[in-house]
Amino acid sequence: MSIMVKRIYDEPEPDDGCRILVDRLWPRGMSRERAALDLWMKEIAPSPTLRKWFGHDPDRFAEFAERYRAELDANAEAVGALRDIITAHGNVTLLYAAKDPLINHAVVLRDYLNDISTEKPL
Repeated sequence: MSIMVKRIYDEPEPDDGCRILVDRLWPRGMSRERAALDLWMKEIAPSPTLRKWFGHDPDRFAEFAERYRAELDANAEAVGALRDIITAHGNVTLLYAAKDPLINHAVVLRDYLNDISTEKPL
């Protein structure tokens, strides 16, 4: 099992596996064909309130990650659906539109999924 994180604007690659957009909003300038998505999971993205509060401010990232993890804990249905997809496909790439490859919600989501997989194996 491999959970990768990639910017949606990067070219799709064969080893991406199942490509899942995990943003609540559709990325600007991206066509559906070019995105080469298998799935768009809006419901796994941070809430609009949390997303707006964070505003991609690096100084808020640690608190953002904590708050987003709490949202994920409360969103068992979406997390369970994503875990089922990971189990079924093995390789999954979580796609996001943010510019920073290290400070974004997809990184938090990947780490969260890896953490809970350690606690409750897939």
